[in-house]
Amino acid sequence: MGTKVVDNPEKSRYEILAGEDAAELAGFTEYFLHDEEIAFIHTEIDPRFEGQGLGGTLARAALDAVRERGLAVLPYCPFIRGWMRKHPEYADLVPESRRAAFEL
Repeated sequence: MGTKVVDNPEKSRYEILAGEDAAELAGFTEYFLHDEEIAFIHTEIDPRFEGQGLGGTLARAALDAVRERGLAVLPYCPFIRGWMRKHPEYADLVPESRRAAFEL
């Protein structure tokens, strides 16, 4: 099964596409973009694709893309915040003054 993560700015979300041709929407993480900050607010993986590690793939790809754009991250979404706790190498994306509020 192939996967691909894409930014869909019209819907304010990163989407993970999966399936034979990586063309089927398997999940997404919604965000709110303001100035130089991106707030992740909700993540969903379609039940048909749960248990395949796609949530982690989506989180990593979205955060890598945000890093490339030079944006600060506000992980309000419990899934993204929890994933970042397990991967402390991404904590630097959260402004230092806000890390304690997100328990990072």
